[in-house]
Order: sequence, then structure tokens, then C-alpha cells
Amino acid sequence: MLNINITNFRKNIFKILKQTIKYNEPVNISTKEENVVLLSEEKYNSMTESLYLSSMPATKEKIIEGLNTSLDDCISESKVAW
Repeated sequence: MLNINITNFRKNIFKILKQTIKYNEPVNISTKEENVVLLSEEKYNSMTESLYLSSMPATKEKIIEGLNTSLDDCISESKVAW
């Protein structure tokens, strides 16, 4: 995560925005009062989708089950009916 103060952010706003979009790297912008985090739209959408999926107990359990499944116990992709 890039950390930058508000003054330097203002000086380099277009460069920082392009980098944030290109690399999906969040930017922490510090001000005298509080901080702000800048995200690319792709990163934001990914985070909201993850939160949505994890909010459904059955879906969350399936994801955890999949993460804990050995690759040896999985079927090959060629056998999956799409």
C-alpha cells in the first residue's frame, strides 16, 4: 500500500490515480485530521463481492470446504460439465 500525505497527493494526483488503476494497489492518503484510502474500481468491486459472498452462511461454508479440500480429492477440469 502506498502511503502519501495530502499535499503530495494533490501534486501527483493524475500519476497516482493511473498507478492505482494499473496495479490495483490501494493508496493511504494522510491528512492532519484522518486518513483516506483510495481504491481502484476493480479492487472495490472485488472487495464488495467478497463481503457479499461471505455474508451468506451456506456459500461461506462451501468456500471454506473448497479451500480445505485436497487437490487429489478434486476432479479434473476436463470432467466438469460446463
